Amino acid sequence: MTLLVVGSIALDSVTTPFGETADALGGSAVFFSVAASLLHPVSVVGVIGDDYPIAELDRWIERGVDWSAVEHAKGESFRWKGRYSYDLQNRETLETRLGVFADFQPNIAEHLRDARYVFLGNIDPELQLMVLDQVRKPELVVCDTMNYWIQSKRDVLMDLLGRIDVLMVNDSEARELSGDWNVYRAARWILEQGPSMAVVKQGEYGAVLVDKQSTFYIPAYPLEEVFDPTGAGDAFAGGFMAHLARTGDLTAHNVRRAMVFGSAMGSFAVEAFSVNRFHEIGHPEVTDRVRAFADLVRFDIQPDP
Repeated sequence: MTLLVVGSIALDSVTTPFGETADALGGSAVFFSVAASLLHPVSVVGVIGDDYPIAELDRWIERGVDWSAVEHAKGESFRWKGRYSYDLQNRETLETRLGVFADFQPNIAEHLRDARYVFLGNIDPELQLMVLDQVRKPELVVCDTMNYWIQSKRDVLMDLLGRIDVLMVNDSEARELSGDWNVYRAARWILEQGPSMAVVKQGEYGAVLVDKQSTFYIPAYPLEEVFDPTGAGDAFAGGFMAHLARTGDLTAHNVRRAMVFGSAMGSFAVEAFSVNRFHEIGHPEVTDRVRAFADLVRFDIQPDP
């Protein structure tokens, strides 16, 4: 079943207390597709400039990433530069150069318009709506957004919420969008706007899945070494959707399993800069980490004494 991601393809320069990297692979579509490809093939729609290191992208083709629908435009690729605090909880954007991404208009190739699973990466909600106008009958549409779009294009974003199945945001975005400081009430508010599910990511504290019937919480994986949190949320989304696309099962129990696969991919992403950690892992490592998540929360309820 076709898994499609539409989002940014960037070059990131990141500084953390534990090191730095320059012009490394980044962007929502890259982190999503690299993580997803460990579980299921994925097709990417985005744009790159004529300065992008295409050979670095091509390394992922054999893993199942299809870059053929990525537009090659004349000019500079999207670049982002940021610096993280010592606890990696706060970051400062030092520079953003949109380059060819500033004029990006997603054009979904005919063979991708029947995609069954669609992830709308963190881009302008008008472009996200443009994608939904081109795909035909997806079984599941998951959308990411950010504070900037909540503030600058709220009306468009509200229209978008009526056309998606899952909104996947972090806790600060859920609070700002809903106007409620409590993430659980914020998630319930999101459901009232149209989506059938809301996923609220809480960084080192894990993530919450809320639907109309229940709430499910998955903790973050306890890591002793964390180098770079950039892209962890998109890697989470990649694991989440790839598991659902691979199984073709959208039951409540399997969506909860997808949360675990998402958390596993997010935990791998932060263990190295850019997507470098994913070069080192395969199915055995993913399986081991998913099992480790089960061990984190498994316990027996003993009868009262």
